[in-house]
Amino acid sequence: MIIALPTADRVVAHAFYAKAFGFEAFGEPADDGVPEPLQFRVEDGLVLMLIPTGGFGWTVGRPVAERGTSEVALTITVEDVDAAFGRAVSAGAEVVAEPEQKPWAYTAAVADPDGHVWLLNS
Repeated sequence: MIIALPTADRVVAHAFYAKAFGFEAFGEPADDGVPEPLQFRVEDGLVLMLIPTGGFGWTVGRPVAERGTSEVALTITVEDVDAAFGRAVSAGAEVVAEPEQKPWAYTAAVADPDGHVWLLNS
C-alpha cells in the first residue's frame, strides 16, 4: 500500500521525515539529492510517497487542498510519545496537540511542513 501526500518542497520534506520519524528514503537520487520519486518505507508493505504539489494535483485530477486542510489524520504507533513528539518538533513540526492521555491512548498530534497531521500514539 502507498500513501501519497503533496509536498511544497521535496528537500524539506525529505529532511523532516528522516529526522522526525526516522523514515529512510529509497530510490535513485535526482539532481536535488533526494530520491525521485520521494518514497519512504514506513513498515512492511506500507510506503509513504511525497509528490510535488503541482504533480499531485495533476495525478489526482483536482486542486490540492490548502495547507492546513486535512482530510485524513495519519497515525503512527510509537514506544515513547513524548520522545517522538520532541523529535518531530525539533525537526520542524507544528504542534497540533501536546501529548496527553486520551481514553483510547496516550497521544499527541503534529503537522509536517506541508500541514499533514500525524497522530503519535502509544
